Amino acid sequence: MTEAEHRKPQSDEARSFYDSEITSEFALPDGLAVPRTAGGEPETTSEFALPKGLEVQQPSAAEPEGSAFSMPRTYSAKDAPPAFTPPTGIPVVRLTKDVPWQDRMRTMLRMPVTERPAPEPVQKSEDDTGPAVPRVLDLTLRIGELLLAGGEGAEDVEAAMFAVCRSYGLDRCEPNVTFTLLSISYQPSLVDDPVTASRTVRRRGTDYTRLAAVFQLVDDLSDPETAISLEEAYRRLAEIRRNRHPYPTWVLTSASGLLAGAASVLVGGDLLVFVAAVLGAMLGDRLAWLCAGRGLPEFYQFTVAAMPPAAIGIALTLAHVDVKASAVITGGLFALLPGRALVAGVQDGLTGFYITASARLLEVMYFFVGIVVGVLVMLYVGVQLGVHLNPDEALSTDPRPLWQIAASMLLSLTFAVLLQQERSTVLAVTLNGGVAWCVYGAMHYTGEFSPVASTAVAAGLVGLFGQLLSRYRFASALPYTTAAIGPLLPGSATYFGLLSIAGSQVDEGLVSLSKAAALAMAIAIGVNLGSEISRLFLRVGSASKRRAAKRTRGF
Repeated sequence: MTEAEHRKPQSDEARSFYDSEITSEFALPDGLAVPRTAGGEPETTSEFALPKGLEVQQPSAAEPEGSAFSMPRTYSAKDAPPAFTPPTGIPVVRLTKDVPWQDRMRTMLRMPVTERPAPEPVQKSEDDTGPAVPRVLDLTLRIGELLLAGGEGAEDVEAAMFAVCRSYGLDRCEPNVTFTLLSISYQPSLVDDPVTASRTVRRRGTDYTRLAAVFQLVDDLSDPETAISLEEAYRRLAEIRRNRHPYPTWVLTSASGLLAGAASVLVGGDLLVFVAAVLGAMLGDRLAWLCAGRGLPEFYQFTVAAMPPAAIGIALTLAHVDVKASAVITGGLFALLPGRALVAGVQDGLTGFYITASARLLEVMYFFVGIVVGVLVMLYVGVQLGVHLNPDEALSTDPRPLWQIAASMLLSLTFAVLLQQERSTVLAVTLNGGVAWCVYGAMHYTGEFSPVASTAVAAGLVGLFGQLLSRYRFASALPYTTAAIGPLLPGSATYFGLLSIAGSQVDEGLVSLSKAAALAMAIAIGVNLGSEISRLFLRVGSASKRRAAKRTRGF
């Protein structure tokens, strides 16, 4: 007898003995007969299938629904409620191609994912699978990082990220932008797992030339007639990162000094005040560069940069030189006020990105506090030395239209150089700044309007003209608006508020600082409103009505 025959039970007693040894909880008990199906195939035993012989009783009209799968009491086949898709269908959104990609992508981001128009899927061969999804998401995050670090608004960064993903066929993607974190999620279909990637923005820089190059790259990627491979996009992005700044360091220092000198002329300074403000701002700029090279945070850089103009103004007063020290100090403040971050922060808040807006405005507050500390330290030293600085000097400035218009244009020109703008945009932003000051002067000095209302209207025109110029060149609006608001920054109100606080007149100082904050908010809101008005009356890339960014009337 073989070993297999020895192991095989030879009788019914042996078989029953072996069956009794089975102790598994899945074993069939004795006496239970299980019917076999024909052919020996097992039955389908889905966990959602009802067992044979089990009857499910429908709940009566008086009983509540007990299951998520049971029909509602009010359901009727004749009077069925409207489904997610209305009987007439979802209105088709047609995006025109002769408008900037920012408007088209912004229109799509402001509608639900299910209503976004998607192109017809193209049948690809097995060899033509397209770029990998993680690489596309990585390129998208790198482009968004450059835009956010350059000062672009959160909504425009999301629009650029969506445009890059859409250009490579990733339509079901959701970008998310905060102040320091970028993330994007792509889900091929409702049954597939999403792919998510994120990137942290750790360094920020001011280079509008690089910003314009990134916008041009996104414009080329979103153009259906321009086929740019993923490798080519990475190569161009690497060239943008390695690109040197268009202006050397000595040009930036000179521009900082000329900006302060032009600002001092705006508030009533003469030639001597102009020279003193230039020297103070240049010295402060060099000290700030020295602190940056030692790794000090930007808060201390602003504090150190604000000291030399204040020190020169106090020194001229101690020397009994017939000069307006307030104009010298105010000019130095103009070169330090963070107008770019202020406009971007308020714009994010108005478009619904409250977390990013709060972070940007908190950054502005820290910079402003650094400036306040630097100026207050020097003013306190001057008061201890017996310097009598008069806060009422702000009321003695007489309007000088020609000199002030020229100074405002010079201020916008030097501000554009400090922002590292392209040389082709400097002339346009200079003229825009001159127009802004003309409107402000006509309303405030001639029409006797309040400074806040005059500033808001002038800033609105800056935003309107800047948006029109950006649409004409299919570029970002920041290079055409940020430098143009330079003449409107509240430098004098800030200085006189600090001077009152240093002279123990806290109430008057707080009133003046509140005026400065109101002027700053008027600038930011005016710029954003001008941009929105330009999009309101021009085509925004959609045949339907433009949707609100987030909510409407608080609901």
